[in-house]
Amino acid sequence: MGMTARVLAVDAGNSKTDVAVVAADGSVLATARGGGFRPPVVGVEAAVDALAEAVGTAFAAAGVTSVDQVSACLANADFPVEEEQLAAALHARAWGTAVQVRNDTFAILRAGITEPRGVAVVCGAGINCVGMRPDGRTARFPAIGRISGDWGGGWGLAEEALWFAARAEDGRGGPTELARTLPAHFGLPTMLALIEALHLEQVPHDRRHELTPVLFATAADGDPIARAIVDRLADEVVTMATVALTRLDLLEEETPVLLGGGVLAAQHPQLGDEIRELLAVRAPKAVPRVVTASPVLGAALLGLDRVDAGTEVHERVRAHFES
Repeated sequence: MGMTARVLAVDAGNSKTDVAVVAADGSVLATARGGGFRPPVVGVEAAVDALAEAVGTAFAAAGVTSVDQVSACLANADFPVEEEQLAAALHARAWGTAVQVRNDTFAILRAGITEPRGVAVVCGAGINCVGMRPDGRTARFPAIGRISGDWGGGWGLAEEALWFAARAEDGRGGPTELARTLPAHFGLPTMLALIEALHLEQVPHDRRHELTPVLFATAADGDPIARAIVDRLADEVVTMATVALTRLDLLEEETPVLLGGGVLAAQHPQLGDEIRELLAVRAPKAVPRVVTASPVLGAALLGLDRVDAGTEVHERVRAHFES
């Protein structure tokens, strides 16, 4: 019979999963990494099977068989019914006495703050925003694409850039260097050639996200259309943050606004400057900063919040991931 640890922290995104086993004193006993977590694609049980590989590796390395609290921050947990379904699936694995499932955006938020109070906007493949207060109140959006009112994210930015570039080349829109830089990224001479290659899947669909850095580079070179797309993303980030702050009655209090995900973590100067300028007008007491800590730290801290761990315990687990 193995001993029981305090928290199993799980941060599971679409592309990878990180887990950590944390002792009662905040010591990190073991960590492990696994593949992506995609229940809409493979089903809940198969997705949890993929988690089980990383959890088993971490448990074996830590010399434990279970924990008191499972704190799982999972991609695709967008509605309460999905959180409940996933929590039931995790509970059935008997990894811990208690299970809490949250959307993975909460992990990025909690990783960047010293208490459960603040707002996070995450822009990676998609875009999402969450907020929390110490009293347990949260603010969030469904964040499942255009049907939930979303605009932005790496995929959306690539699609927007392609739209403007196609129209620039065929005369329906104004000129933009994107008509040259986007096809050039794939070694193609024209947008027509790129459109055909994408349509016939000679360029695989999942490579479209490569065009987002091309968009930012074209904007940095001064192209007005590309710059306008980047400015629109800044506006969207600030709109989401301001709405979340308002819902939580934090607009008039100094509150951290964390920026995470691949697009925001890249810290493109134009995007960062515009976000700060817009926040200064719409939410003057917001304190923006980019989150660089591993999101699994946030999942661990959320678990420690649930078991009322002391400040020194939180500080020890943070020191492990930030050292």
